[in-house]
This record gives sequence, structure tokens and C-alpha cells, in this order.
Amino acid sequence: MGVDSMMRRGKICMSVTATDADMVARTVQENSGLVDLVEIRLDAMDRPEVDRCMQQVPLPLLFTNRPTWEGGNFSGSEEERLRPLLQAAELQASYVDLELRADQSLREQLFEATRSSPTRLILSWHDFTSTPSTEELRDLIRQMRASGADIGKIVTTAETNGDVLRVLALLREAGKIGFPVSAFCMGTVGRISRFATIYLGGEMTYVAASEDQATAPGQLSAARMNQLSTLFTDEH
Repeated sequence: MGVDSMMRRGKICMSVTATDADMVARTVQENSGLVDLVEIRLDAMDRPEVDRCMQQVPLPLLFTNRPTWEGGNFSGSEEERLRPLLQAAELQASYVDLELRADQSLREQLFEATRSSPTRLILSWHDFTSTPSTEELRDLIRQMRASGADIGKIVTTAETNGDVLRVLALLREAGKIGFPVSAFCMGTVGRISRFATIYLGGEMTYVAASEDQATAPGQLSAARMNQLSTLFTDEH
């Protein structure tokens, strides 16, 4: 079964933590037909092989270079961290992701780079311990939009079903102002939101190459997400 659905749904993005472009390509091949695009976690690579990834992977690519202070592996300078993202925009990758918490000067540099490129800028925000209030979440959307993001990404940690509902409600808020947002929750309680979000207006959800390669708590595998998606297709 392919990933197309009779219902309008958001995209399924496979997050890949591989040490080099060859490993990225193999991982994508192993999950052929299950996802719409691939997130390359540059912070997991031995060196940022942006150009080789674009040559070897036949799907739209999203480049992320996540710092240690937002759950990633990159521990160098911010200027060094930004460099491969600027290269990705120059090479016209489909997406680049930068944290909303990043210094404003970095956000402005990447915004300027994407203005002259078809590359879409994602500004992301993660909370690894809790889920903020509705007003705080709405404020994040406002900040992302005001900072020039093409897409917002808000990921929190759910402790209750109420947390999950609060985050998913953001999709309606974002839809009212025409701002694409990926919003879901981490953790066991939040797992359902990773699937539900793409059928409730979310721009995309993130999956792992396999159950043991999850890049965040509660992340589903590409195969498992595809199985769930069969419930919403026209196949019987």
C-alpha cells in the first residue's frame, strides 16, 4: 500500500540519524514507498554531507542540525551549526529546520537564504518535559509566523490526554490564520497525536526508520504509521 489516502492528510517524514550519506540512502531504500519526505539529522553525521544526500536520496529532503540544548547532538558553535543549513538552502533542498530558540541573527540569516530559494523554512520548538498552556502555545505560533517561518513545528511532552488535545487544538488555530503547523506530542500518552495530527490539519508528522531508531520518545516507525494509515484509505 502506498502512502496516498482518500482523505487529505499531512506528510509523513522519516527522521534519519545516519553517520554518512550512503547510510542515509540505504535507510531510505529500506523504507521505500512508506514516507513522503526524509529529515536528515546532520547532527548525527560524521560530517555534514548535504550535497551527497541530495544526490543519493530521490525524495524531498528536510535538513536539521539539532543542538544539544534542544535534544540534538551538535555541540559546536552556532555559526558552524548554521553553515550546512545555508548550504542546503543554496542547493534548493525542500526544507530546512531551525529552532525558534536560536539566536535571532541565525534565524535572520537562514530566512534571507530561503527567500531566494524554493527551500521552505521550518521554525521548531520542543518541550521535553511538559506541555505549556494554550496561550503559550498560541504565542509560539505568533512568534514563528512573525519570524518569517513558512512552517511552524511545535512538539511537547504529554502527561495527560488533556495535553494531547491542547496541542492538537493548535492545528485549528493555525488553520484560521493560514499558517502551516506540525504539532504533536512526545511520550507514551502522546503517541496517538503523532498519527492524528496529519488527519486534523497538521503539516507533517515524523517517523523513525524502525522501532529501535526513534529520534524522540513515542515516535512510531514508518512501517507502523503506514499500517495505521490503511484505516483511512479507500482500500478494503
